[in-house]
Amino acid sequence: MKKHYLDFEKPLKDFDDEIQNLVSIDSESEKLDQLKNMRIEKEKEIFSNLNPWQTVQLARHPNRPYTLDYISAWCDDFIELHGDKAFSDDKAVVAGIGTIDTHRVVIIGQQKGRNTKENLYRNFGMMKPEGYRKALRIMKMAEKFDLPVITLIDTPGADPGVAAEERGQGYAIANNLIEMASIETPILSIVIGEGASGGALGIGLCDKMLMLENTWFSVISPEGCASILWQDFFKSTRGCKCFETDS
Repeated sequence: MKKHYLDFEKPLKDFDDEIQNLVSIDSESEKLDQLKNMRIEKEKEIFSNLNPWQTVQLARHPNRPYTLDYISAWCDDFIELHGDKAFSDDKAVVAGIGTIDTHRVVIIGQQKGRNTKENLYRNFGMMKPEGYRKALRIMKMAEKFDLPVITLIDTPGADPGVAAEERGQGYAIANNLIEMASIETPILSIVIGEGASGGALGIGLCDKMLMLENTWFSVISPEGCASILWQDFFKSTRGCKCFETDS
């Protein structure tokens, strides 16, 4: 995977380029060790002073691991299950059974793409009604066989298209919330990137939630918040404080 640098990460790129050049010449020089230590210090400096928008950008970082990356790291025997048994198989959500250490678990996660072609295939991680039905079907199966459920959240929101609305997008999410509240098997939700609105909550009602560093979970995306509060979609990138609190 090609390494991508956000604007505020550009100083790290300079270090990486210099380190790479030096490695090709002398991989054991003292200057190389100095550069690596300087890079570590610069990285600490950058990531200890992030503003809210930079945190959002990191949650969307192209090099951030996605659901399939975590599944690949956790499970050697993952079996993906498909379809909602009613309409189609939503590629924006991956669901199936696997083993983590010695524990058999069900994993359900939203999946984005690494490039334009993959993003179109995965619908940018935005689930449709059939995706929520698929997730619920597999949660019910987990309940039947007494398997814990792990959901991985990483979405800019539910699919907002007309077709999704016609097929009952709001109902599908609401039904998931009702059903997940009564499922008698443990549900662990992990926010691995961005978690926007009902699109995230539709697989995020749980017994315990974890959030990885530099992720966010909110009732709305920063761009959507800026559009409503200031009628300015781009205000989120110019110091919007939608995600700041007094604590």
